[in-house]
Amino acid sequence: MFHPVDFVIPVGPVFAYVLAEVEAPSGQRSPVQIKDNGDGTVTINYQPSEVGLHNLHVFYNDEPLQGSPYQFYVDAVDSGVVSAYGPGLSYGVAGEPCSFTIDTKKAGAGGLSLAVEGPSKAEIVCQDNDDGTCTVTYLPTEPGLYNVVVKFDDEHILGSPFTSYIAGEANKEKAQLSMGQASEFSLSVEQYNIHELQADITAPSGKSEPCILKKLPNGHLGISFTPHETGTHLVNVYKDGEHIPNSPFKINATRNEVGYADKVKVYGDGLTSGTANEVNEFYVDTKDAGYGGLSLSIEGPSKADIDCKDRPDGSTAVNYKPTQPGSYVISIKFADEHVPGSPFNCKVSGSTGVSEESMLTTQQKAADTTHVGSVCELSLKVPGSDPMEMVASVTSPSGVIELCDIMDSTEDHYTIKFVPKEMGPHIVSVKHKGLNIPGSPFQFTVGPITEGGAHRVHASGDGLERGEVNVPNEFNIYTREAGSGGLAISVEGPSKADIRFEDKHDGSSVVSYSCTDPGEYVVSIKFNDEHIPDSPFRVPVLPSSGDARKVTVEALKQKGLEIGKPASFTCVANGAKGQLYAKVVAPSGAEDEALVQSLDDSDSRYAIRFIPRENGVHYIHVLLDRSHIRGSPFRAIVGDQEPDPGVVTASGPGLKKAETGVENKFYVHTVGAGASSLAVTVDGPSKAKLEAREIDDGYEFTYNPSAPGDYFITIKYGGNHHIAGSPFKAKCTGSGSPGALQSAQCIIETEKKTEADLVNSLPRFHSDGSKCTSKGPGLTKAFVNKKAQFTVDSAAAGQNMLFVGMIGPANNAPPVDEILIKYAQRNTYNVSYSVKQKGKYYLIVKWGDDHIPGSPFNVDVV
Repeated sequence: MFHPVDFVIPVGPVFAYVLAEVEAPSGQRSPVQIKDNGDGTVTINYQPSEVGLHNLHVFYNDEPLQGSPYQFYVDAVDSGVVSAYGPGLSYGVAGEPCSFTIDTKKAGAGGLSLAVEGPSKAEIVCQDNDDGTCTVTYLPTEPGLYNVVVKFDDEHILGSPFTSYIAGEANKEKAQLSMGQASEFSLSVEQYNIHELQADITAPSGKSEPCILKKLPNGHLGISFTPHETGTHLVNVYKDGEHIPNSPFKINATRNEVGYADKVKVYGDGLTSGTANEVNEFYVDTKDAGYGGLSLSIEGPSKADIDCKDRPDGSTAVNYKPTQPGSYVISIKFADEHVPGSPFNCKVSGSTGVSEESMLTTQQKAADTTHVGSVCELSLKVPGSDPMEMVASVTSPSGVIELCDIMDSTEDHYTIKFVPKEMGPHIVSVKHKGLNIPGSPFQFTVGPITEGGAHRVHASGDGLERGEVNVPNEFNIYTREAGSGGLAISVEGPSKADIRFEDKHDGSSVVSYSCTDPGEYVVSIKFNDEHIPDSPFRVPVLPSSGDARKVTVEALKQKGLEIGKPASFTCVANGAKGQLYAKVVAPSGAEDEALVQSLDDSDSRYAIRFIPRENGVHYIHVLLDRSHIRGSPFRAIVGDQEPDPGVVTASGPGLKKAETGVENKFYVHTVGAGASSLAVTVDGPSKAKLEAREIDDGYEFTYNPSAPGDYFITIKYGGNHHIAGSPFKAKCTGSGSPGALQSAQCIIETEKKTEADLVNSLPRFHSDGSKCTSKGPGLTKAFVNKKAQFTVDSAAAGQNMLFVGMIGPANNAPPVDEILIKYAQRNTYNVSYSVKQKGKYYLIVKWGDDHIPGSPFNVDVV
């Protein structure tokens, strides 16, 4: 039995021109099912019957499509080994998510690692489906061939690396909105405070999801949820993590309580035509369609924000406002199914809106050199913070951790101070309420700064993530490690921005900008005419928050949440009017809409519930009519330890220098950092194959560039947190022709590692056996019963141990009488050995796990 294969491929306007067939590993060619999607694309479906590499040939008007044949690998369902399947392993479009599924059922224990290598950086998101599979999505931004690497327990799975052809970008933006109704069921339970309870529901298929608890008019406890299946559901109700009496409860969902997309009615001019920069409208009527969630998406040349309003007749008015003319696709789903006529092709006319750009430039001086015993300072602004909840620490190059002094000068302004006892790069971690603030940890070099540049500048803060009109949107810029240079800040969007700059004269500065019109703005930050890491930043600037400021949060648990267990809190409107919406962003970047349900008839209190799927810091966004409430997004930690990027360090020669055509190594140490997502990216003038494997104190990475030049190694942990020193700049030498910037990325869901885990394990030494040298006659020739000698010099190879062994022709007698290793001086070892029989011998010399150059040596014994 094999998984069916589906492709959605852009072809052209004439469906009759499309032909396709699949070539199986045996050479047999088979026809496929082709469906016209009505939007210039086709869906190709194929049911495999063989294991192995297949080729999909697609022709349009008798000519092969660009990228054809598309390759895909087929493995049997429930094969007992890890397998991967889905269109993202073979084909995609630049600028659009590419997805595939990994099946680890019956594969046993082992770590899963993913990497996507190709012409551009491709952000990877992995979503656990709680059924032994996970859905992987990556977003390539440039066309070309990409290698998708899937490893389990440090070994490639069958078919890996997969080759995926990414076609040119369709240049589309997408806006989405979800809304829905819920069914109510009584559980016949009384005498419980609803705010102390949590619940989830298991459908007949076994799928689990959170459900809303509420008090029904009869005083009983009830639940609200949107059923997707008919049949018996199990409702699990917990108090303090334990089932309440009679839990789980059984309820039955009938056909009347399940949604039917084919009974939804949609109408209005806005479905087929519209005007850019104006509000366009259509209507959706779900009155006769039962219960189900309504989801809308509009995809086209620009993002078209969607707004929905209920009408007196029970239908919904949908408004959208695109900013550019062109062809848009409007998709409308009810209960996860397309409604009749969906997706709709809509032609938007009109002209492109005007984009305004504001710019500020300034010259940054090199920071003063600090010394052992001097006072070191770092200034930051942390909006909405409590001085009593601020904690800072500094880690010295030798690993000694000390607390820093924190001075709060003015509102939300802090100066971090410490007195170093060592020279070299220090790590400064700054936390608020136990969580790293944006930008933390910071690198602070004591002594001369030898390497500067744009990659040493970092910017962080709320103003780079979201904004609001007519108020200052602030962020911090940290230039201390970059040296002197020109700093340029630009803000481009629907209106001019008033940019303000405050230099703290210690290598840090505070920037604010305010604008009058809502929309998407692009904030670019350059140092010496080069973008700094993560620049440009795309920032949604929302209308004035208004009533959203009134909404408050109660019973939000920000630590100790568990994977797979429902989490909930309450929002109090305090007189605010509008539609409340919430979503949860996991450490990997995966977004899930949270369930929002009114707890009373006056809509003054709302329950917000979600089920975490990953360990690490989650961001909970709560909005009222598209405006964040005060304090949003809120941070919550899933797992028994906060992922701490300030504890993660990196080492190894591959962070500073590299050679073409060889494996260049570096190490990421995660002991004490908690379990979370580790993302490593290598950007440079050639494709650098990036691989990882787990070691005792973290992970070992190797990359193999094919052209010389500068390579930048970005290491992030626990979400969008650079570790100290990231990105690292490696100078690569060797042969090859540099080309356009290419990127390779690897994301690992790490396991928790502690110092106790290392007590009984061999220390991991960081060395390179290829840097050892050897000489002496004993490497090639020896005499029976006489000592042969040679020397090994490990001065350039790093710290490790020398291993020497021999094997010869005899089956019964020992191949060697004795081997003696004696340390001489300056990392040089004298090695002697003697053998009792003539013949051909192999002499093996290793520095740690690595053979030294020439090993194994061929030795003639005479």
